[in-house]
Amino acid sequence: MENKYLHRVIVVWSNFCRFLLAVVFLFSGFVKANDPLGTVYKVQDYLEAWGFLGLSKGNVPYAVAMLFALLEFIIGIYLFFGIRRRVAPLLVLLVMSFMTPLTLWLAIANPISDCGCFGDVVVLTNWETFFKNIVLLVAAISVFRWKRYIFNLVTTKVDWLISLYSIVFILFFTLFNLRYLPVFDFRPYHVGADIQKGMSIPEGEKPTVYETIFIYSKNGKEQEFTIDNFPTDSTWTFVDSKTRVKEKGYEPPIHDFSITSLETGEDLTEEILQSDQYTFLLVAPWLKQADDSGMDLINQVYDYSVEHGYRFLCLTASSEQDIMDWQENTGAEYPFALVDEITLKTMIRSNPGLMLLKKGVVLRKWSVSNLPDEYQLNAPLERLPFSTWSPETNVHKIVVVALWFLGPLLLFTIIDLIWLRIKARREKEKKEKEKETL
Repeated sequence: MENKYLHRVIVVWSNFCRFLLAVVFLFSGFVKANDPLGTVYKVQDYLEAWGFLGLSKGNVPYAVAMLFALLEFIIGIYLFFGIRRRVAPLLVLLVMSFMTPLTLWLAIANPISDCGCFGDVVVLTNWETFFKNIVLLVAAISVFRWKRYIFNLVTTKVDWLISLYSIVFILFFTLFNLRYLPVFDFRPYHVGADIQKGMSIPEGEKPTVYETIFIYSKNGKEQEFTIDNFPTDSTWTFVDSKTRVKEKGYEPPIHDFSITSLETGEDLTEEILQSDQYTFLLVAPWLKQADDSGMDLINQVYDYSVEHGYRFLCLTASSEQDIMDWQENTGAEYPFALVDEITLKTMIRSNPGLMLLKKGVVLRKWSVSNLPDEYQLNAPLERLPFSTWSPETNVHKIVVVALWFLGPLLLFTIIDLIWLRIKARREKEKKEKEKETL
């Protein structure tokens, strides 16, 4: 009786762990596929933290980003449906055995603010990520230990179809989001976002208080000072400075948005965010690495904005020499402004990308691969669909993606159930015939 009860507990526990891991891996893989360029940026951060600066600049981050999205998503599919019951538990154990020590190192050394496991959807601290991975590691060990108790949701007749379709879907979804823009934008500069509201602190909330630490050396020894105990002795030599959180408070989603005119050095932030006119922002973090295949279309958008009295500005973190080279190579006549590199990468996942603003509200975003042409910009913006935004767009996206992914999987499952029913009926008829012959 005791062994029977223990057996039931093990079956329930192993399958609970299996579904927990499946959901987490499916979610993590889907999020990475939804924002592959964001995953690339995170991989670059890891490589730079480890000292692999050469690898961070090439195609390696792109390959790693796509591999991680594919691996996590397929492991999630295998675990959920009970496919490859020997391979899947081993893969998930290997992944968690690698990620858990890695996140412990991240928590202790803190070279990166967050691991990027769930992109911008769920941002965890490094310690939160480590404790999350401890739970998942326990689950992975349990699934591997008792993998024989994992029951399958489909038979071998269709499991290869589910596996193949899932691979094709996640690869296509990743490449689509890489070429265009993330289908689901979870960053603070998403379409419909009010940048001014994103920068404001709600009434009653206290802002985070930061403190600057100055590091000085004297007689071969380094010491930290604050503004309150700043050294007056001239024999101290400045080494470095850093900023730390003195008092944790509310931190607005957008806290680093600042636009400085390249020509005049004037701060244009408030002017642009409060303007009643439409503003096109060409966002290009690094002009030296920017894709110039759409330059004719960008110049057409600039000509269109000049014709209708709209503002057009190129935001970049590039050097003046790179800007001059860009102007010479593309024939750009539009003005330039300087913005923080991280802010630009957060604003749009394309280099370059195009944004349309009015009163600080993001109305539309385009990647370099789907810029509007002269046929779309055939009238003032007030008469075009670009000038409006509806929350229903997000609902439509969810429905479309869900149908494309869940629809075929549901179809395969139904086919499998029909096959099982037909098989059971045939076996029943066979047994009845055998009884009649006896």
